[in-house]
This record gives sequence, C-alpha cells and structure tokens, in this order.
Amino acid sequence: MLEALREDIARHREFTYLLLRRLQNLGRAFVLRSDLQDAYRALAAEHAAPPPEYSALTQMLEDVQEAVITAPWISFSVRPQVGRWVYLRIHADELAVEPVPVGAFLEFKERLVAPHLEEYRPLEFDIGAFQRHFPNLRESRSIGQGVEFLNRKLSSQLFDRDGAGFHKLFLFLREHRCNGHQLMINDRVRDVDGLRAVIRAAEKRLARLDPETPWDAVAHTLQELGLEAGWGRDVGRIRESLELLSELLEAPSPKTLERFLARIPMIFSMLILSPHGFFGQSNVLGLPDTGGQVVYILDQVRSLEREMHARLAEQGLDIQPRILVVTRLIPEARGTTCDQPEEHISGTQNAKILRVPFRGRDGEVVPHWISRFEIWPYLERFANDVETRVRAELGGRPDLIVGNYSDGNLVATLLSSRMHVTQCNIAHALEKTKYLYSDLYWRENEDQYHFSCQFTADLIAMNAADFILTSTYQEIAGTDHGIGQYESYGAFTLPELYRVVNGIDVFDPRFNIVSPGADSEVYFSHQETERRLGGLHGELHEMLFGGPHPEARGMLEDPDKPLIFTMARLDRIKNITGLVSWYAQHPELRRRANLVVVAGYVDPGRSGDREEQEQIAYMHRLFDEHGLDGQVRWLGMRLDKVLSGELYRYVADHRGVFVQPALFEAFGLTVIEAMVSGLPTFATLYGGPLEIIEHGRSGYHIDPNHGDEAADVLLEFFQRCEADPGHWDRISRAGMDRVEARYTWKRYAERMMTLSRIYGFWKYVTNLERAETRRYLEMFYALQYRPLAARLEG
Repeated sequence: MLEALREDIARHREFTYLLLRRLQNLGRAFVLRSDLQDAYRALAAEHAAPPPEYSALTQMLEDVQEAVITAPWISFSVRPQVGRWVYLRIHADELAVEPVPVGAFLEFKERLVAPHLEEYRPLEFDIGAFQRHFPNLRESRSIGQGVEFLNRKLSSQLFDRDGAGFHKLFLFLREHRCNGHQLMINDRVRDVDGLRAVIRAAEKRLARLDPETPWDAVAHTLQELGLEAGWGRDVGRIRESLELLSELLEAPSPKTLERFLARIPMIFSMLILSPHGFFGQSNVLGLPDTGGQVVYILDQVRSLEREMHARLAEQGLDIQPRILVVTRLIPEARGTTCDQPEEHISGTQNAKILRVPFRGRDGEVVPHWISRFEIWPYLERFANDVETRVRAELGGRPDLIVGNYSDGNLVATLLSSRMHVTQCNIAHALEKTKYLYSDLYWRENEDQYHFSCQFTADLIAMNAADFILTSTYQEIAGTDHGIGQYESYGAFTLPELYRVVNGIDVFDPRFNIVSPGADSEVYFSHQETERRLGGLHGELHEMLFGGPHPEARGMLEDPDKPLIFTMARLDRIKNITGLVSWYAQHPELRRRANLVVVAGYVDPGRSGDREEQEQIAYMHRLFDEHGLDGQVRWLGMRLDKVLSGELYRYVADHRGVFVQPALFEAFGLTVIEAMVSGLPTFATLYGGPLEIIEHGRSGYHIDPNHGDEAADVLLEFFQRCEADPGHWDRISRAGMDRVEARYTWKRYAERMMTLSRIYGFWKYVTNLERAETRRYLEMFYALQYRPLAARLEG
C-alpha cells in the first residue's frame, strides 16, 4: 500500500499538496473523516486533474478515519478493511510518506491534547502479546461467527493428537453432575475404548425397543453398562445421542461436535448481572438509567428458562433450572420494588431477581440511586456480597455467568475468575463511541461521566470473557466506513493515564452475533384482532387525542391526520428532541401528519437526571418557538409493556409510522417491536437498525445528522401512501415478515444455550481460560481500575 501511495502522490503532487494545505487551513488539530471527505471533494471539483477514482491516493483518502495535524506532518489512521488498520504520515511540504507505529500515532494525539507531556512514558496496554498463539479469524465477513470458526479450528487440532482429544472428551463427559447425581457416564466406563464398547452394547440392546420407551424403563440396563441419565428422555432420543457420539469418535467433524454438545446437560443454573439503575418489573421504565436493558433481560430470562426446561426434558432429566438476575438493592426505591431483596419474575417457573445493596467503605448500605457513571467504587464490594448470596441461594456455583453493560460485565469478570465459571458478556451499548473523542478528552469529561473507570472496566471485561454476544455485526466492527463499538477499543489513548496499542481484536473468536427478539405475547400484528386488547382502546384514544393532561403537552387539532410516533428515553443519544426539531422546521410534513412523542417527563421537576432535565427544557423551547401545541402530543408517561404493545397496534390502526431517530442505537428493541406490530418504521442508520431494516422494503433508514433529509423521507412516504394506498400495507407486511424470520427470542435462546455448551467444552479441553491473559488483566485491574475507582469514591 505504501509504495503504491508514494507513486500516486508523485503523479499528483500538486493535488496532494493543495489538499494537505487545505486540511491545515481548517485550523484544527484533529480532522474527522467527514471533514476530510468534504475537503477532498471540494478540491477535486475545482482541480483540473484530480487523481482517478480508484487510485491509491483516492482509496487511501476514502479509507481514512482521522487525520492528526502536527505541522509539517499530517498523520492518518487508515482502515482499508473492516478491522484492519494502517497508520502513516505525509510531510505537507516534501510529500514524503512514512509508516507510523500505532503507539507513535497515539503519541501525536497525546501531545496535541497535553503539550506538557514532553517526557511522558505511559503505561501501554497490549493484550495481543498474550494471544499470539490463539487462533483468530482472518476474513472480515467472518467476524461475529466465532463459535463456527472455533469448532472448525480446534476440533481439527484436538482430535489429531494420538487420541488425546478423545480422552479429554471422555473426561468431559464424566464431569457432569447435578445435585450430587452422576450424569452421562459412570465409573464402569474406564477409557475411550471402553466407551466405544458401551455405545455398541447399548445400541444393540435398544434396537429392539419401541423408540418411545421412556428412560426409566431402560435406566437399570444402561446403568449396568455405564450410562447414566442425560442421554435422552426415551429410547429414540437416547439412540440419536449415542449415534452422534459414535460418529464423533469415529470421524470427528465440527457439525457433529456442535450437535452432540448441544445435547449434553451442562447448564442447570445461570447468574445474570445488571447492577445499575432501577431493575424491576413495573414502574421502573423511564427512571434514571433504566430502559431497554431491563426489558431485554426479563424477556431473555423467560425465553432462556423455557429453552433450559425443554433441553433438560429432552435429555430425560426432571430438573428445575434456576436463573438468578442479580441487581442492586435501592432502599430509597421511589415506589418501585427495588427495595425488596427478592422478586419472582412473572412468566417463569423458577427465576427471580436477587437484590444486593451497594456498601460504602465502612460497610454502610448506600440508600439512594447512583448514576451508572458513578457506581465504579462499589462494584468490587458488590461482587463479594453477590458471591456469598448466590452460593447460599444455589448451594454452590452457577453453571454460567452473564454480564450486562460495562458494570455488569466487570462484576461478571470478578465472579467468573473466583468461581471458575464460564463467562458471557453483553454490552448493550458502549459509551466510548457515543461521545466524540471521549477517550482523548477524558479529563474534561471526568467529573460528569468518569470514562476513565468505564473504559478501563470495558478493557478488562472484554478480554476476560469466554464469549461475547452482540446483537449485530455493526456492534463489533461497524460498516465499511464507520468503526464498530468494540473495534473502537482496538487502539486509543487516555492521555496521562495509559495508552492502548492492542486492546480488543474484532477477529477474536469469542464474538458471536445473536440477535434478541420482541416478546411475542405482547408485541404482535395489529391484524391479529382476536388477540387485541380492545378494552384499552378508550384509554389509548384519550392519551393520543384527548384534552389537557398533567403528564402531557399539546393537543392534536386535526386527529384525522396519520401519526408519526416515537417512544424512548429523553436523553441526547436517543435524539427525540432532534426529531421534534426536524418536524417543527418542515411545514409540509406538519401539514400532512401529527407527531406523538412518549418520552421523559413534561415537568422537569420530576426528573433527577441532569441530561434529561436539559432535554425537557429544550423540548419546551421547541414547542414555544415553533407553535407545536396543535400538532404535537408529548406524553411524559411511563407505559407498561402491555399498554405499549397495544399502543403500537393502535397507531398502526390509524395508518401511522414509527420513528427511531437515535444518534446511535446498539440494537433497537423498539424498532423490532414496532415492525412486528405492523408499523412502517424509520430508524437511524447508525447501529443495529441498519441491519434490521432493509431500506425501502421492510422500513427506512434515516440519518439523524441530516434532519431535513430524514423529514423528506417521511414526507415522501406519506405522499406515496396517498397516491398508492397499498404502499403502507406492503411496507407493514414486509416489516412483520422480517422480524418473524430473524428476530425471535426462541431463536436467541436456542443459540445462546448452544454457545454456552460449546465454549464451556473448549474451556475444559483447551487453554480457552488463557491463564496468562487473566494474570495480565488482574495486574491491570490492580494498577489502574482499583485506584481510579477509589479516587471516584473520594
């Protein structure tokens, strides 16, 4: 690449020189890709002989993510492919091109932010040194398919070593117990050859029996051979499991291994961690730091318990699975159940919420809610208390630990390390990509957001996890021209604190894409009239089209116009005020449609969150400045799931649409909820909705940075529906089909249970625990995270 670039610059010296001068004249030390693209296009339009479209120079400029100006040099971070980075610099006068190590590129940035760091020798975080011999994916298209790669790579290595792999598989089968009872194989089976003989003998005895003969009828016979419960509920299932194992012992293949491992009873209890916010089943949504993550986890638990029950029953085991969702107990609970130590999860047989309080340095219980940005000093003590509580509750350790968000993932890391349990991380959203240069200017953000603690916790938890679930490919690695949330942790710097030259590798096989779904009991098509909740329609009509209300502002003067509907937290990232501003400034859209907003509070005095208070004030200004009270209905209400589900369908009855205008959305549960309800959906192209929606077929993408264009897309849709009434129905139907085919909790639960078994197996038979990595992370925790958290506590 460098040689081709040098040759191209030599051919286009004048153009390159003028472009570099133009970048310098911007007067900024850091130039974003969008700024560079604008400068390049403007110069190309003016220049008589710009470089060809596919030249090395043009391609480099297309792939640049950022430029750093340290005259006379301009340094570039170039991303020629997803997950692949090159760093170089060009002399603005001599046009010389030099490669730059990632550490040096970060140093250039540091010196611009903190010029006094002349003799700065920072701690460098480099996890790659401990993972050089671990197999990684190579192709960008394979990112997020970690388990498939791992099965192919490790199974070929494991079963080609003089029978050692088969012996490890044999030992793995002997490990399985539940409540003190041996499962799978007992002590009568001494080795792999003995296991082969037992399989043949068992198949011979079972061949004469009816496939529906239950396990109990053959248990004694099989136990005498050496087989215990866990092979199947009946003879047919037992024979299938034995055939899979026989095939695996004869000619191992990744697919056979995955099918067999999916049947092994391994997961009987699960710990799910979600420390921050108000976590409960009612009256919590909309409270600070409480939103989609709560809905996600509760729906996840219901689907996982059903799947665990089904798998255990299929294997002939009458065992009640246990799922514990552990969160923080908040004595000052604001009328919620968050002050209760335990709460049964509705819709489950045996799952519950356990609440453990935060404690201060002297052991005192912290009574009040604490922002997710400020909870870091409490997490280590919280983890200790959680371990004690969980061991008492389960009578031992869980079989799987799942962390949620940065705080939950850090606690999962601490518990997994101490309890020696497989760890799964789910980010939901990573704050680093939400705030421009949040790493570089961390000191300026420290008082409000404490990014130093959060980014340090993220680095530790990401690299400690056995596997990581993401909802979309973009969450890991972004798009061709925009980096993913996890990819942003590959190389960055917190000046005067530490520098990350190799933080997270998106080609690591721990990443797996498993998309969640919408609760099918609550969110379903508006056309399913027999399931509709007609008794709520009067309340919904009053909410949308009624008169003055203490929790609302605005009354719709023309209720016959179609509705533009949005519902989200009222914070900057969700960009609800952005949507209201687009609508306010588009007269034709205001003439054709009304806008209904369900977000935040109308009364700023009811909010305890600074950012929400600012957004509430801005919303009132928009109403006042643009005279929106007759065309916008703003509902500052907290709707439960049942009411919100029927609200989606009620808006669909009125031929409305749903808009999700976020500046960034990691996945977008409201998007699939709206789509499966039948609402044509318009959603941000930054994040998960870009993958959920097929633009123009099952919905529409909008760019939140160009509100006028987004408003035009909405207007064009209403105009087309007016000219062709069938258009609304086609988009509505396509949206429902898209969700039903790809985004269901049943599919999610099946995949997560399979992943848990496979990663648990590879952790047992290989070095997936990565002991050296663990020790490195423990050192980093002690040297960096613990002092940062202690400083925050004061």
